[in-house]
Amino acid sequence: MSSPPYLQTGESAVLYDGVCKLCNGWVQFLLRHHLARQVRFASVQSEQGKALLRWAGMPEENISTIVYIDGNQHWLRAQAVFRVMQHLPAPWRGLAVLRHFPDAIGNFAYDRIALNRYKLFGRYSSQHAIQPDYPGRFLHKVEPSH
Repeated sequence: MSSPPYLQTGESAVLYDGVCKLCNGWVQFLLRHHLARQVRFASVQSEQGKALLRWAGMPEENISTIVYIDGNQHWLRAQAVFRVMQHLPAPWRGLAVLRHFPDAIGNFAYDRIALNRYKLFGRYSSQHAIQPDYPGRFLHKVEPSH
């Protein structure tokens, strides 16, 4: 399998729904808690996000999950969340141990929230701009809405 597009050796990526208020809040949480610099972001609505979804063999539309890409592997849903957590400092990094739980357990709660995320948390009318913690953190550029 070829290397994922847009990522350099040693980098990984989190793909998230750029119009979902919950998803954007999670990205902001990761940035506030000093996520490792080698983890980059792309919204699934961006060209970069769509290219990474294609690389992972996933559809480009109607994505209702977080995707985490590291090397030549990718994870979805709860596994993606738990694997991203291992790139945070303590105490948050400790939550990464949950990736060893059976997928059925982690994904049960994840799926309930993901399927109802717009009803529960709302959505933006277009991709929401998030302030990066350093230039290049996001693989896509989002213009602030006026």
